[in-house]
Amino acid sequence: MKILITGVAGFIGYHVATKLLQQGKTIVGIDNLNNYYLPKLKEDRLTQLKAYSDFEFIKLDINDAGSMLELFSEHNFGRVVHLAAQAGVRYSLENPRVYIDANLVGFGNILECCRQHKIEHLVFASSSSVYGANVKQPFSEADAVDHPVSLYAATKKANELMAHSYASLFKLPCTGLRFFTVYGPWGRPDMALFKFVKNIINGEPIDVYNHGDMRRDFTYIDDIVAGILQVLAKSAAPDLAWQNNASPATSYAPYRVYNIGNGKPTMLLDFIAAIEAVLNKKANLNMLPMQPGDVAATFADTALLQKDFGYRPKTEVADGVKYFVDWYKEYFEV
Repeated sequence: MKILITGVAGFIGYHVATKLLQQGKTIVGIDNLNNYYLPKLKEDRLTQLKAYSDFEFIKLDINDAGSMLELFSEHNFGRVVHLAAQAGVRYSLENPRVYIDANLVGFGNILECCRQHKIEHLVFASSSSVYGANVKQPFSEADAVDHPVSLYAATKKANELMAHSYASLFKLPCTGLRFFTVYGPWGRPDMALFKFVKNIINGEPIDVYNHGDMRRDFTYIDDIVAGILQVLAKSAAPDLAWQNNASPATSYAPYRVYNIGNGKPTMLLDFIAAIEAVLNKKANLNMLPMQPGDVAATFADTALLQKDFGYRPKTEVADGVKYFVDWYKEYFEV
């Protein structure tokens, strides 16, 4: 059985593909290799993946409906891990159109291809950003998520609704995973850890929003991948006990939504302190106000994922930061 991974040259896509290949799975990966961040980083991830004989890469944009249908017709995919998307909250304020194209039109193409080719299970990336203006902590899948504070968040909420409609109408098993601040080796340059490490090493100031009064549920990439693989292996099924107005995380349709996070928020200034400890160098902090579209805190309630899959993150933030710094120094020859 072949598994399709979209966004395979991305941070999470690369790690998921690597783990599945190590398990002997056959992987087809697609990516449009856009220039949202360093194309070389994406190309270097692909170089690592191409070392596996059971890996095939196809440069493809999920917005291209015709090419997507051809892809599904040529390959007998059993399962799909959909990670391709335009990422980033702040960039959605600058260039909203690309979010509409990739995250809405592109996701519609994925759903339609999965429907037509009777895919056994579609696992797709949602985001903790869907919680938007929610203030109750920790964030639970049972909470309403009707007040997004960025277009990026709105597209991810829309993905969940679109997936549910396909699960309901066409019995397509769909599981959405709300990622909470994923970090680790091969991470994205637009993420805080990457920018902080780079600037501290180079003696440049780092931008600290909301004057440092922020908390994030930083989740190490290996813990995220472990959860994705657990979920992928078990297709979503109808909840026979579901009743009207029950939790939006479950359904009468073969559909599920899960938080996937560390479940232990870290103060931003403590996160910076962990980086300083590993680098043995103090950061020059440029304190700034809260940015539009951002939120002060994220905190994942992962009880549902623990209950259904035994999911338990293992990596402490201090260790995860060290693993990233070690990779960064090796990759950039610092």
